Amino acid sequence: MRPDLSGIPEIDINLATRVAAGDALVRAAEMFGSRTAIVDGDTTVTYRGLDAESDALGHALLAGGARRQEPVAMLMRNSWRMVASYFACAKSALVALPVNIALSPDDIAWILADSGCRTVIVDDDALPLLHDFLPHAPTGLRIIVAGAGLPPDVEHHRVEAWDDVVAGAPAGPVEVPVDDRDTVQCLYTSGTTSRPKGVLTSHVAVVIGAMTNAMQIGHQWGDSPSTLLNVLPMFHTTALNTLVIPVLFTGGTVVLHAQFDPSAVLADIERHAVTHTMGLPMMYRAMVTARGDAGPIRTLRTAVYAMAPMPADLLGDVEALFPSASVILGSGQTEVVPATVLQWPAHQRTKPASWGPAVPTVRTAILGPGGDSLRPGDSGEIAYRGPHVMSGYWNNGPANREAFAHGWFHSGDIGNLDDEGVVWFTDRLKDIIKTGGENVSSVDVERVVAAVPGVAECTVIGVPDDHWGEAVCAVVVATDQATDQATDQATADDLAERVRSHTRAHLAPFQVPKRVILVDALPKTATGKVRKHTVRAGIHRPRTP
Repeated sequence: MRPDLSGIPEIDINLATRVAAGDALVRAAEMFGSRTAIVDGDTTVTYRGLDAESDALGHALLAGGARRQEPVAMLMRNSWRMVASYFACAKSALVALPVNIALSPDDIAWILADSGCRTVIVDDDALPLLHDFLPHAPTGLRIIVAGAGLPPDVEHHRVEAWDDVVAGAPAGPVEVPVDDRDTVQCLYTSGTTSRPKGVLTSHVAVVIGAMTNAMQIGHQWGDSPSTLLNVLPMFHTTALNTLVIPVLFTGGTVVLHAQFDPSAVLADIERHAVTHTMGLPMMYRAMVTARGDAGPIRTLRTAVYAMAPMPADLLGDVEALFPSASVILGSGQTEVVPATVLQWPAHQRTKPASWGPAVPTVRTAILGPGGDSLRPGDSGEIAYRGPHVMSGYWNNGPANREAFAHGWFHSGDIGNLDDEGVVWFTDRLKDIIKTGGENVSSVDVERVVAAVPGVAECTVIGVPDDHWGEAVCAVVVATDQATDQATDQATADDLAERVRSHTRAHLAPFQVPKRVILVDALPKTATGKVRKHTVRAGIHRPRTP
């Protein structure tokens, strides 16, 4: 059955019925116009102001020649302008393309060229990151600079100041057709052995993902709004889709930090009565240390962590620091708007090593090599179905055919489901260590090594070995850095022995690290994931003992 819509302009039907990410900001601004949407340092932006700024920028982008579903790159740190840029694209049927500014200029140039960008919004101090792209950029590239500094004229390209662009744009809402399955964002995943892949995500995926997160995390529409402190970079899906957008969709306040300073974060949690935050375990440890004996903070209701296991001692310290908060683990990936699985608060005690069950709008299964669903307890590849799933990779047919085989999205993660539907993650498929005929989960070993006194951080990798095929190798950062060479060697030897002793007591013999290496720091992505391929490249091939 279909309705008779003859004689009704297409735009009228679209505006009345669509699922569009930009409309969520419009609704929040209509309901909570004078409420604070963003706190960005000394700058406070209301919902009415954020809505108006994004409208003005949207008009300016379209007037400047941006075409429907064209990408607009954003080389920006966490800021209210970055949020406004995202919603300007969402309202204008353009594609927001936040770029990881921690990448090299060469990688950034590749992403901008691969995506076909003709418009770039860039913080003034990030302009050098365009250096490798400009000689090969399309003629007429439009560069909109956020901040006080403008570069000298760039031949063949338009360079404009954000404030001038917005001031010269028409007032009023941007109302253009936006289809539910139009792409609203393109996020390039971190490359390991190859170039990054552009993940295309639809409006419907972002909206349903945001509302699911709001429901799971406890954001309310009404007179008890959440206040989120976000320090993770918004050019990644975790901060953008899991944290910031759900709060703005429900009329809450987002307190933005562009970099992590534990004392500044704690001060703002108290100053703004923050109710929700998310960090990496190492961030929480730094906050516990910075707080010292100053006492607990009781406004926080939810403290989410991700990227690495949280040792039991740290969990206890975090619960003491934030006694009113549920401390829960969230998991997901760029290709499936996170969170896809999320611990319930009780799981921190009953199943702390689990990922938790799937959220209500995602189906999760464990697949065998032929695409068959496995029984509870059987190990296989974690796969997803549902509106959170990406539309596909940009410009990469082979990757899409692999990702969507058998009617599921294949995550590349290995794990199992228990009888209650809780997901237990084993490892990334590419990070499983095959040693002496046994498969070792690097994550299982990392969880045990992280509990050793004196270990601040760790990663576990497999390294080539003449006897074992691969040897389990623990690479650790000590809590106290030595100050001279003799002490440094003694520290390394002592810590290595403690790691071996502890793992022998808690792991099977084939899981115990054959090597323990002490390093000053671990190479990481901007969201705190350890770059294991970089660690592997820096470890020499061990000799057979």
